[in-house]
Amino acid sequence: MNLLVLGLSLSSSWGNGHATTFRALLRGWQALGHRATFLERDAPWYAAHRDLPAPDFCGFALYGDVAGLLARHGAAIAQADAVLIGSFVPDGVAVIDAVARIARGPVCFYDIDTPVTLARLARGEEAYLAARQIPGFDAYFSFTGGPLLHRLEAQYGARRALPLYCSVEPERYRHTGAAPRWDLGYLGTYSADRQPVLERLLIEPARRLPHRRFVVAGPQYPEDIAWPPNVQRIAHLPPDAHAEFYSAQRHTLNVTRADMVAAGWSPSVRLFEAAAVGTPLLSDVWEGLEALLPDAVHLVRDAADVVAALEAPEDGARQAMAARARRIVLEGHTGQVRAGELAQALGSLAAPRPALAAGG
Repeated sequence: MNLLVLGLSLSSSWGNGHATTFRALLRGWQALGHRATFLERDAPWYAAHRDLPAPDFCGFALYGDVAGLLARHGAAIAQADAVLIGSFVPDGVAVIDAVARIARGPVCFYDIDTPVTLARLARGEEAYLAARQIPGFDAYFSFTGGPLLHRLEAQYGARRALPLYCSVEPERYRHTGAAPRWDLGYLGTYSADRQPVLERLLIEPARRLPHRRFVVAGPQYPEDIAWPPNVQRIAHLPPDAHAEFYSAQRHTLNVTRADMVAAGWSPSVRLFEAAAVGTPLLSDVWEGLEALLPDAVHLVRDAADVVAALEAPEDGARQAMAARARRIVLEGHTGQVRAGELAQALGSLAAPRPALAAGG
């Protein structure tokens, strides 16, 4: 199957979780014997921070605007067996309309930000997806599962709302044998709605445990954050360094954005990465987590919970949970597993696609 993907970024993992999600999916797609081409808007921020400028597992090209996209890649869009358009694509509404006019195969949406998307649509914000476009997709793939899928169909008219969770590449995410450097670490781009939770679950525990070592990796954190002296900051960590980062932690912290917590069933790629490495997981609480990783994550609600977890004597229970999480992820959440789910779903799209509603 020849798949054409239009996504936020494949070439740069700086400040986004899309790149690693697409990399795992498309490497898995190639491993299954399929072909793919990824088209990315040539945005200045990502141009300055590309850590995968020439992927070897799919075709890759940059485009400047919607007119340039059609001029250079219109034929490829038309000839593709299926087209997958991701969330947060610049000028996404215009891109979707343009693709729908010329694509001959199924056109699907892959929302790596579903709760954020629906919150924006509820406010009338349609930067990368218009509500009128949702019924026209052959399938609406969502990185969030659970009840939100029914809402997409019942409220927004999605023809098929299907879960397509993020995934990891097991050959890149395994324990490196690194000696522990930190008692608790966190990897994630700064987000204003996530920061109060990070304050509660990492920064405050660091203040209470000056003898413990903590680390926060990720870009865009404001300079006025008062980090305790026992919290190390790493401005950016490229994907090739993630396994070593997780391996050097006694525990890793998962913090979820507020819209995702409200929706539930929204595992982040960082959660699966840390689990694949085998690092014991501490996580904030949201619906669906225990179903996705049953008896494999230590749930924490406040600083006292984190302090208790870090100060508890080593009894093997935490490592057993980590081993269980790793097994679950390697069996059900790899890029190849996810690519198989995508291929199966695309193969079932036999019904003709209605035209996407025209803009006002």
